[in-house]
Amino acid sequence: MERTEQELSQAVESLWNMRLYKIILSNAKKTVSEQGGQGTRKQYRKIVLNRLKTCWQAEKYTEKQVFHENLPEDSAEAYLLEALSAGFRQCNAWDGEWEHTIRISKSGKISCQKKRTAQAPKEKAAHNRKKNYILEEGTVIPPLQDMGIFTAEGKVVHSMYDKYRQINRFVELIDDEIDSLPKDHTITVIDFGCGKSYLTFILYYYLAELKGLDVRITGLDLKEDVIKNCNRATEKYGYKNLHFELGDINGYDSPYPVDMVISLHACDTATDYALYNAVRWKAKLIFSVPCCQHELNRQMKSEDLSILTRYGIVKERTAALMTDAIRGNLLTACGYKTQLLEFVDLSHTPKNILIRAVRTVVPKSVKQEARREVEELKRTFGFRPTLDELLFSDLQKIKEER
Repeated sequence: MERTEQELSQAVESLWNMRLYKIILSNAKKTVSEQGGQGTRKQYRKIVLNRLKTCWQAEKYTEKQVFHENLPEDSAEAYLLEALSAGFRQCNAWDGEWEHTIRISKSGKISCQKKRTAQAPKEKAAHNRKKNYILEEGTVIPPLQDMGIFTAEGKVVHSMYDKYRQINRFVELIDDEIDSLPKDHTITVIDFGCGKSYLTFILYYYLAELKGLDVRITGLDLKEDVIKNCNRATEKYGYKNLHFELGDINGYDSPYPVDMVISLHACDTATDYALYNAVRWKAKLIFSVPCCQHELNRQMKSEDLSILTRYGIVKERTAALMTDAIRGNLLTACGYKTQLLEFVDLSHTPKNILIRAVRTVVPKSVKQEARREVEELKRTFGFRPTLDELLFSDLQKIKEER
């Protein structure tokens, strides 16, 4: 039962990261009740949650009536989890592009799926989708203009709408955790393997100009011509606290305390060095989109589970997924609340997992279980993950402040 509750909590947490605008709870295994006034209990057969401007509104349907309740933004997720735990077997939710479904069988088995919306509530989808974009259309944002996504007037170029939505998704993933950043000093952000830095410029615009934060961002890359072009662009945009340096992820050190680390498509074990540095610096936030996970594919072998290593494409994909699962667990073991989220970025690569980690207080039992699961995978498949060796070759070097 405890495992089922944990799985349900994880399913709801994953769902809540999708920028939803409408949720329908249905198929109650029993009539779901809620304590009402003067000791009465109202029976609900369906609950509909709609995102409003500053809160969520719950429409609670009995057989003959509908009751409304406004929920603060920060309590709506807990409300959804409680409703599913109380007896609703199905949850359908929409984010404007996808329909997400959570189903709970009579035996308690939880299944999740998503599909592109065919018959979504169109008016509310369009209204909320536009309202929820952090980088609003009609705003002059020079990097988006140079990327060909915005016109000179700040309108979205029709053929670039998908990229506009992808960029907003990236900013939303950061915006969800922005309150975790410190308020008492200049926020330092390191972008490892920044490349042409399209998203780095957008990140600076969001943090410095849109949120008004005192921030400095450093982009790091191995290509000298890329660094020169990026620094010229910072001068053009007037982004005074954004600069780019030539350097390698492995061995780089920052002259300032680091609050956020970004790593998009650092190839193979370069991602591990980026994550290692982030942990070593006790960075508050980590955002990483791994790429080219070759290391464990080369090491992977198992007599008991040879079916996963027999077919090349299955082995490659399984190794890639286990690589990111191990990274997530290792970050958890180091005191981070870690999520693996879907993120399809501008390059349209098949690598669509983003690791989002927030440094926080993680119970000792959770850290130990995360480590145990990693050790079990290592034993089963003969893995020697680089990040594991970097972090735990000397366990005493990794200590949490809390």
